[in-house]
Amino acid sequence: MNRRLKRPVVYSLYVIGFGLLLGGILLLEVNNKKLDTKNPDYQYVSKTGITREDIPVVNTKTTIIRPYTDSDVKIVKNFYNYQGTEDEQKESIIYYQDTYMPSSGVSYGKDTEFDVVSILDGKVTKVSNDDTVGNIITIEHDNGIVSTYESIKDITVKEGDTVKQGAKIATSSTANITSDLKNHLYFELSIKEKLVNPEDYFDKSIDEIGA
Repeated sequence: MNRRLKRPVVYSLYVIGFGLLLGGILLLEVNNKKLDTKNPDYQYVSKTGITREDIPVVNTKTTIIRPYTDSDVKIVKNFYNYQGTEDEQKESIIYYQDTYMPSSGVSYGKDTEFDVVSILDGKVTKVSNDDTVGNIITIEHDNGIVSTYESIKDITVKEGDTVKQGAKIATSSTANITSDLKNHLYFELSIKEKLVNPEDYFDKSIDEIGA
């Protein structure tokens, strides 16, 4: 004989079942929230997953600048290129006291005086005066780069000083050996103890020239 549950008992079972279901749902939501706050991947995606395309990329490479800032300064005597044409070589010869000498640097001139600046950060290793070439400043830079500035005056640095790229170190002037050039700067650049044509290295990064 089948026994039927009394109606109050059935209602009680429904209430208990619904209560268990609701409790399970609440417990699941609580666990999910705990997982979200403790999961490092969730935090990473929510806070740093957005890419800002409007933020510019900063170039940190150091490039060699010219030893002057005045845009009116021009080359008045080039570096002597042993592989250059005959005309180019003639224009790169220094004549002094009946002697012809190849120019191992570049002379930059202008009718009026102009500021002379350091091409890179570095340390001043020499400040001297010579009757032939005038005042001299030599600066050693990183990676075997050495810059030399001649035919200058009003020097603002001394031996042992540390200078920043672009800092004024002197003013253009004259020298006995190149008196025909009048007001100018004579500039030499050495890389790994080898004199090179400065014009080939301006605006290039140290990495690019392989120094």
